[in-house]
Amino acid sequence: MEHEAHAHHTHHGHAAHEHHEAAVPADRQAHHHEAAAPTDHQAHHHEAAATWRMAAQATLHCLTGCAIGEVLGMVLGTAFGWGNLPTTVLAIALAFLFGYSLTLRGVLRAGVGFRTAFRVALAADTLSIAVMELIDNGVILVWPSARDAMLGDALFWISLTISLVTAFVVTTPVNKWTIGRGKGHAVVHRYHH
Repeated sequence: MEHEAHAHHTHHGHAAHEHHEAAVPADRQAHHHEAAAPTDHQAHHHEAAATWRMAAQATLHCLTGCAIGEVLGMVLGTAFGWGNLPTTVLAIALAFLFGYSLTLRGVLRAGVGFRTAFRVALAADTLSIAVMELIDNGVILVWPSARDAMLGDALFWISLTISLVTAFVVTTPVNKWTIGRGKGHAVVHRYHH
């Protein structure tokens, strides 16, 4: 660097211009070096970078909780001899419960208090689970024979699988959008580092 500075002072015209261009990569290197050690604020922005992979993982996380809750709700509704509406309401309630619980468990492992972890779970999962449940139950609603299928029927499991896959496909872009805004599962990622 001192040699370049010396060359700048002894040469004029075109040589000085060449030195100026040679100094630019050094400036960029200095900027790159600063970026290598981000502040907390920069780290949070980096964590919130919305990639399709991150969005798919967030959606799969929600889908797992929703699937557990829905199947359990259907099993309980069937065991109690309930009709479609109360069974569906129970399944949706359990989908939210299990969806939140999976996130809550992960955030609690990061060492935060229950109250904070609960707020994080609500912020991270509410929109995702709501969209997922809307799509999932919407598919079953427009498939009349699927609503009447019992747990022992192949149609029950086929329709459940198709509705969950459809919900995954629709919800993934929603999660990508919320993560890109620093919301949704971007909030959870701050507690995993």
